[in-house]
Amino acid sequence: MSNAIKQLLYLMSCLRDEEFGCAWDKKQTYKSIAPYTLEEAYEVLDAIEREDFEHLKEELGDLLFQVVFYAQMAEEQQRFTFDDIATGIVEKMLRRHPHVFPDGDITRFGEPAMLSEEQIAQQWQQIKAQEKGSVDKGLLADVPVSMPALMQAVKLQQKAAKVGFDWPEVAPVFDKIREELDELEEAMKQKSRLDVEEEMGDVLFAVSNLSRHLAVSPDVALNKTNTKFRRRFGRIESLVAVQNKNLADCSLEELDRYWEQAKREGL
Repeated sequence: MSNAIKQLLYLMSCLRDEEFGCAWDKKQTYKSIAPYTLEEAYEVLDAIEREDFEHLKEELGDLLFQVVFYAQMAEEQQRFTFDDIATGIVEKMLRRHPHVFPDGDITRFGEPAMLSEEQIAQQWQQIKAQEKGSVDKGLLADVPVSMPALMQAVKLQQKAAKVGFDWPEVAPVFDKIREELDELEEAMKQKSRLDVEEEMGDVLFAVSNLSRHLAVSPDVALNKTNTKFRRRFGRIESLVAVQNKNLADCSLEELDRYWEQAKREGL
């Protein structure tokens, strides 16, 4: 283990020390830390999207700190240690990459493997199935319900597609989106809040299915649009400020003109 990792683990144990540790760190639990873990993961993605590699290094450190935090709490409860985490993932990756590490032996790295990409993919699925054991909990059981909704939708669709429950081409997906939009519009006419919510979910599920067929992550695509919206709306704010006006004082038509100007400026 590197000195840096040893120092990080020791630092975490100090923060959780009952007598001299940090009050905030000492009172945390697995559940209280979980939202921060998700936040740090998204900040890693943001740095990658912006190709800001200096901040990526920092954000990866923050994400690593989350892992160390969980490990420290688990060690205090004699559940597992950071070493157990590292050992577990090494064993799993060796097991899942026999085409790279024959017989799961890391010392055999570099030996040629005569497997096609298709055979490697099939082997991967077989190994994962063996890891889950013989208990059949259903095809979708291992998709976490706590996973972000769009990501979860894609995962569910991918699972179903593996057993043939999928359209063979993208055209019917567009038809499905139009169908769901029609049903949403009808629910709006009926003024049923519950029906509108359900149909809106169906629309989003169908759109995420389209993303999957186009090999586009809906989360990444939406994040890019969010970034674009921030950029263009910021330009609207600056254009309004030049007029010594407030946004609330502008008509929709005026704001829309500024929006189109921002688009023409390449924002």
